[in-house]
Amino acid sequence: MGLDLSTLRTLISRYCVGEENWVDSRTIYIGHKEPPPGAEAFIQQRFPDNRIVSSKYTFWNFIPKNMFEQFRRVANFYFLIIFLVQLIIDTPTSPITSGLPLFFVITVTAIKQGYEDWLRHKADNSVNQCSVHVLQNGKVIRKQSRKLRVGDVVFVKEDESFPCDLILLSTSRDDGTCFVTTASLDGESSHKTYYAVQDTKAYNAEKEVDSIHATIECEQPQPDLYKFVGRINIYMHNEPVARPLGSENLLLRGATLKNTEYIYAVVIYTGMETKMALNYQSKSQKRSAVEKSLNAYLVVYLCILIIKAIINTVLKYAWQADPIRDEPWYDQRTEVERQRNIVIRAFTDFLAFMVLFNYIIPVSMYVTVEMQKFLGSYFIMWDDEMFDQELGERAVVNTSDLNEELGQVEYVFTDKTGTLTENNMEFIECCVDGHVYVAQAICNGQVMPGADSMDMIDTSPGPEAREREELFFRALCLCHTVQVKEEETVDGIKQGIHHGKSTSFYISSSPDEVALVEGMKRLGFTYLRLKDSHMEILNREEEIERFELLEVLTFDSVRRRMSVIVKASTGELYLFCKGADSSIFPRVVSGKVDQVKARVEHNAVEGLRTLCVAYRPLSPAQYQEVCQLLSRAKLALQDRDKRLAEAYDIIEKDLILLGATAVEDRLQEKAADTIESLHKAGMKVWVLTGDKMETAAATCYASKLFHRNTQILELTTKRTEEQSLHDVLFDLSRTVLRQHGGMSRDISGLSGDCMDYGLIIDGATLSTVMKPGQEDSNSGNYKEIFLEICRNCSAVLCCRMAPLQKAQIVKLIKTSKEHPITLAVGDGANDVSMILEAHVGIGIMGKEGRQAVRNSDYAIPKFKHLKKILLVHGHYYYIRISELVQYFFYKNVCFIFPQFLYQFFCGFSQQPLYDTAYLTLYNISFTSLPILVYSLVEQHINMHILKKDPSLYRDIAKNSLLRWPIFIYWTVLGVYDAIVMFFGAYFLFDNTTFTSNGQMFGNWTFGTLVFTVLVFTVTFKLALDTHYWTWINHFVIWGSLIFFVVFSLLWGGILWPFLNYQRMYYVFMQMLSSGPAWLSIVLLITASLLPDVLKKVIWRSLWPTTTERIQNADKLYKGQLSEFTPLSSIHAAPNADRRGQSSGSHRNMPHPTRSEPFTKKAMLTRWHRPPDYCTFTPLLGYTDVNRSSKLGHTFNGAGPETSV
Repeated sequence: MGLDLSTLRTLISRYCVGEENWVDSRTIYIGHKEPPPGAEAFIQQRFPDNRIVSSKYTFWNFIPKNMFEQFRRVANFYFLIIFLVQLIIDTPTSPITSGLPLFFVITVTAIKQGYEDWLRHKADNSVNQCSVHVLQNGKVIRKQSRKLRVGDVVFVKEDESFPCDLILLSTSRDDGTCFVTTASLDGESSHKTYYAVQDTKAYNAEKEVDSIHATIECEQPQPDLYKFVGRINIYMHNEPVARPLGSENLLLRGATLKNTEYIYAVVIYTGMETKMALNYQSKSQKRSAVEKSLNAYLVVYLCILIIKAIINTVLKYAWQADPIRDEPWYDQRTEVERQRNIVIRAFTDFLAFMVLFNYIIPVSMYVTVEMQKFLGSYFIMWDDEMFDQELGERAVVNTSDLNEELGQVEYVFTDKTGTLTENNMEFIECCVDGHVYVAQAICNGQVMPGADSMDMIDTSPGPEAREREELFFRALCLCHTVQVKEEETVDGIKQGIHHGKSTSFYISSSPDEVALVEGMKRLGFTYLRLKDSHMEILNREEEIERFELLEVLTFDSVRRRMSVIVKASTGELYLFCKGADSSIFPRVVSGKVDQVKARVEHNAVEGLRTLCVAYRPLSPAQYQEVCQLLSRAKLALQDRDKRLAEAYDIIEKDLILLGATAVEDRLQEKAADTIESLHKAGMKVWVLTGDKMETAAATCYASKLFHRNTQILELTTKRTEEQSLHDVLFDLSRTVLRQHGGMSRDISGLSGDCMDYGLIIDGATLSTVMKPGQEDSNSGNYKEIFLEICRNCSAVLCCRMAPLQKAQIVKLIKTSKEHPITLAVGDGANDVSMILEAHVGIGIMGKEGRQAVRNSDYAIPKFKHLKKILLVHGHYYYIRISELVQYFFYKNVCFIFPQFLYQFFCGFSQQPLYDTAYLTLYNISFTSLPILVYSLVEQHINMHILKKDPSLYRDIAKNSLLRWPIFIYWTVLGVYDAIVMFFGAYFLFDNTTFTSNGQMFGNWTFGTLVFTVLVFTVTFKLALDTHYWTWINHFVIWGSLIFFVVFSLLWGGILWPFLNYQRMYYVFMQMLSSGPAWLSIVLLITASLLPDVLKKVIWRSLWPTTTERIQNADKLYKGQLSEFTPLSSIHAAPNADRRGQSSGSHRNMPHPTRSEPFTKKAMLTRWHRPPDYCTFTPLLGYTDVNRSSKLGHTFNGAGPETSV
């Protein structure tokens, strides 16, 4: 037994369950080669194959697994129990009446899910069976993708996708780099650079690569696309050389090789362990407010059903207490029945009554709701107004379960960069030691018209300052991760950035970096390329300078800075660092800090994004120390990120400040109009951003989140340093509550009588507020005070926020005592947490990848489309589904209550009033299609009016159409209609009615008469509620009634004699042959519908809602109301004078603080389109802010009222 103790120990630690080494890391042998003798034990681990499985079912488990999933739904399980009861005991109705609808629902759902899974199987097979090139024994062979194993070396050509997760060994390029697009993973079309392992990058031939002898130790599969920790041990002369591996070496499955002829890479994660597959996991299920109301109503109706069954069971035994009634001569009981225990008999009768009345709970409602949501979601995707020409993208619906929730939103949480703004950076200026340089109008590589010369503000610096200035420009040319591309060789990038010229241009995952490098190009320093680890720049004298790139300290959102260490051709070593002012200034030991800080604050107030630049000269000894620090951190398998962060912290210190840059991120088109509309619709808008306070505040003014008359309240670190958090919170609380008399404002609270408050809070203060335990025992609950302040503010800005804090804010509001409906909208990976946390998550198809879009419930191309998806689609969906739910319960009360009343006239014998066919088809065929079509196409108000008058959104807020009073009204209406139908038919035909041949009506004719009145009444009720008539409505409403009549004639054997069902034979024809029956049908339908019609007429005349006023006015203008702007008479217009004054105050606003040419440029780039009519809101009864002063919102900072 040649195993020594250390080998045995390694085996045990690898294979025993729960061992740390086994859980945290894996060892991969490149080319399946054993390590040299004495290096380490060769333990071949087992890994899954490269098969991708996205399907849920197999051929064998489909039926049991699908049935199990379907019967986990309470409604399906309930109807299954009812069906089984009908099979087991003697019930008044056939098991078919419950079994057929249930079978229909289960079958339709199973077919839909089975078809979807078949498509997934098909897609899986096409991926798993595609061929890949694998290196074996020094030759490249082809094999199916699913047969790849961990440790295989694969050969990938240009434009091919990677079949699994790979570590890059070598490429066709001399510098060992390759370019990759990850559009299929995160939507980023930019080319990213990946690096081969330093010691293997020279191996380009098949034999050379096959000779590589190495092992890889790395972490177990993780879903994070941007994180990877590992190391490679390369055996040279049997001695291992360790090199770190990170995300820059990892090629992900689904990404595509670009602008690189070929690569060799080793398989590291396969199949369902690849990062892409680990991201398949579905998100947690979100439930809408309507669904919760629906479940509550079902519980109520279940209680009604049980009460009905109990009443009938008790009355049955009270009726049968008389022996004559218990055993009449025509129905003698058998001896077995006489011997049965009375409790068992009573329970059996109770179950029989439950079966008889179970139709009050409609199984088909679930199918109708599902179809309504699924089909209704296509209206969002088909909406041409939500199609973006620039991106070529439409709105996307990732989940249709929340359509109606779009009409219930109370809080909107939005990111700033890329959501409110374009994430399209424009270099504005840079400041070096107090001297300001402006390269006019450079926007992502595109030189704006009229920017032919360089404009230098202030005096030119002296020789010493010139040296510092050039060092600043060099720092910006070197401290970045920008790639240089030849335009004609780049795929997927829009042409024409340099119109018609075959020239190079810059690509980066960060738009800021491109803007800065382009800005430096305009100021005389051009970044040329990165070649053989050397960065080349062209200086003002047209000389090429080469700097060796030694280390890159990558940017992260915690440090908020990045650095590079470079070696000049003269041998000098520099560390260049750029980052947010809050992360640079504390690390600076010299430089003109005050002048630069003043300029940074000035630019931030104008809404510009600022970065500070600093440097530190390094001696060779210091550099060696830095190398050792980084090497130790990079080789660590455990806590590598933490160790790197500590190393970066030590390295990036004692900096010398050079200057700062200012980049503008322009507001998206109609962002201000959208936010204004959301405010008028009663929603509170919060901006959650990682940006600094002054920049974010300026954007909030420009986007009309804050107005000039908004009083800004600050809850920031600066203020809590001067006062305790406790005092600041109570001061703010007193301020807002004094205005509102101690009353918290309503959610819609933009009342003209109240001062508008805006709150600004930063991340550090929020952390303190959110802490569960407070040091000050007298402080009380800070969260509650904070929430009270927020409820009384019309808008809130949260700046310097970490991604997790965004989710905490959303959760805090979501779980507050009012339980408001929240919506989060963002465009980047840092917004995913809040998108998943909110009731409704919306992703913007921006420039920060597609993580937000992938994780959202809905995705829209631009922020402006939020207006239509909420104010129009959300409004319609809520109106439609609330009517659908109420109508379903109403028609089932009408259906089953006559059955309950009938028991009083048949000795509680469980005799059904309706025939089996009518019981089965009532919800499936006779009444289902009209309400489905209504719930898909109804438009109670023209969509142009909904966009134009956002305040109509308030009419449906707080789930107003599914409140208990309305539910009770529909239920009472159903009971009334049922009583009219039953007793109307009973009294009209009591012992008097004869058919044309002299026969009296029997019980089936009586039941058929009631059912006929019922079907016509509930269908006409829906017709009366329909405002928007299309040919589809006419077809299904009148078609359903015709189908009922034709079916009854068929079922009765008139049209189809073979269907001469015995008890219904000629019953329908017999009923129609009676003149009084025709009269009673007309009278009973009229009597049933009359109270509801009268109620509506009276209510509309005396107490009309805003919606009803608009409907009346639209009829007056024959559907052209939206074309007429002077509609203020439709609304009450309180405080018009005050609003006029408020509007007037805008005319006297201060002009932008930046120089006039930039204001003009902003005007051209932002407001060149004519204003959309939607921004005029005469329906609200007050004028919009002065259109001529709209420019004032572009760069204005805080007004005199603010303290920012």
